[in-house]
Amino acid sequence: MTFREGDDLPHAPSTRPQSLMFSFLGVYALGRDVAVYSGSVIDVFARLGVTEEAVRSTLTRMAKRGLLARHRSGRKTYFGLTPHATAVLEDGRRRMWETGAVNRDWDGAWTMVGFSLPDDRRATRHDLRSQLIWAGFGLLQSGMWIAPGVKDVRAIVAGLGLHDHVTVLTARAAEPTESADLVRKAFDTGQIAARYRAFLDRWDTPDPQAALPDDLARQLLLHTDWLQLVRQDPHLPAEHLPPDWPAIRAEQVTRALAGAYEQPARDLAAKVLDELPLPP
Repeated sequence: MTFREGDDLPHAPSTRPQSLMFSFLGVYALGRDVAVYSGSVIDVFARLGVTEEAVRSTLTRMAKRGLLARHRSGRKTYFGLTPHATAVLEDGRRRMWETGAVNRDWDGAWTMVGFSLPDDRRATRHDLRSQLIWAGFGLLQSGMWIAPGVKDVRAIVAGLGLHDHVTVLTARAAEPTESADLVRKAFDTGQIAARYRAFLDRWDTPDPQAALPDDLARQLLLHTDWLQLVRQDPHLPAEHLPPDWPAIRAEQVTRALAGAYEQPARDLAAKVLDELPLPP
C-alpha cells in the first residue's frame, strides 16, 4: 500500500509526509553541511509507504516556504537546510531530547497572555490561538491564556503584528486561587494522558512496528511520533499531575528505542543517501 501527499500514514496518527520529512532532516541533515539528493530521499521514504509524488511535492513545498534550498550537481537536484529550517529543527531537537516530557523544575511562575481582537481580524485571532496552543498555553477564560513558567512570546506577537492588541504578564497564583486549579481549568490533562497512552500502545511492545521493513523506517516514525506528542504537551508541573503520569514511561520507551535504532538506521542511511557536501 502506498500513501500520497495529504494522506495520513497508518502507523501513527496524523503522520503526514511533511512531518516525516522534518524528522528525516533533523536526523540526517541538521548540524551537517550537506544537501541530500531527492532521489535518495524517495528511496528512504518508500520504506514507509510514501509515494515518490508525495516526497517530491513535500520537498517542493518546503523549498517554496524557505525551509529548503535547491542545489544542482549535474542532472541531480539536492536539497539542503536554510537558516529558517535549522532554527525550526533545533527547536524540535530541544523539545525531544532536552526539555523532557515531565516538568520537574517549575518555580511557580505562570505566563499570562490576554488579547482582544475585532471581528474583522478573525483569521489573525485564530492564528494567535493556534500558536499559543503550540507554545504550551491553555485557555483559562475568555481572552486569557496561561502557560507554566516564563515563556517568550515576542516572536508570536511580532509575527502577527499584534503589539497593540496583546498583554503579556508573568504571575504567581495567590489565594484563593491555587496552581492546581489553574491546571484543571486551562488544560485537558485527560486528553494529554490519553495521547501518551496511545503512544505506548504503539511503541511499548515486544516488537514495535514489526510491519515496517527496517530500523531506518522505525527510527523516522518514532522520531516523528514523539515530536508530535511532546509538541502537543504543555509541559505541566509534575507536582500537579498524577504520580503514574504516562509521559514518564513514554519518555523512557522513546529513549530506549531511539538508542536501539540509531546505529542500524545510520548504517542503512549511509548506503542509501546520496549527499552533496556544502561549504560551511
